[in-house]
Amino acid sequence: MSQALVAKMGALSTTCSAGSQKSSYLSGGRSVSAPKRLVTSNAPTALGGRGRGRTPLHIVAARVAGVEIPNSKKLETSLTYIYGIGPTMSKKIMANTSIENKRVKDLSEEELTALRKEVEEGDYLIEGDLRRFTAMNIKRLIEIQCYRGKRHQMSLPVRGQKTKTNARTRKGKKKTVAGKKK
Repeated sequence: MSQALVAKMGALSTTCSAGSQKSSYLSGGRSVSAPKRLVTSNAPTALGGRGRGRTPLHIVAARVAGVEIPNSKKLETSLTYIYGIGPTMSKKIMANTSIENKRVKDLSEEELTALRKEVEEGDYLIEGDLRRFTAMNIKRLIEIQCYRGKRHQMSLPVRGQKTKTNARTRKGKKKTVAGKKK
């Protein structure tokens, strides 16, 4: 009985492997062969050995002061992506470097270098320094226990806004408290 079953299984596996491109692993061989369509790639491999038809790399953003500013936008708008530089400050930086307001991808290497030098070595409080400065100011207010410091400590609005109904940004998600019955 078992010999008949083994013969049936052998015949079944030979008929399956003959008609399809499945791996030869099932028939007892240990190597796995991939289907022909995966082995022969129709993509050109003459792209510097990259294979699979990848497109060449494109620069998406320029790096200024440790921040990637977008390439497709105008310089005046792109500079505002840096924390601490707004529209007015970006106009001032462009005037100091005498760079016209064109798209960042159209800037030459010399213009980008001049821009980086002006932003990083200029007398501007940006990015990490500005964040540290504001954090130190808040820490000082908390330390001297003034009204504003206490409001910061309790996560409540600091500048005199009402808190009965609004102030959800500072207070966070509503916490329901059991009230009195009328």
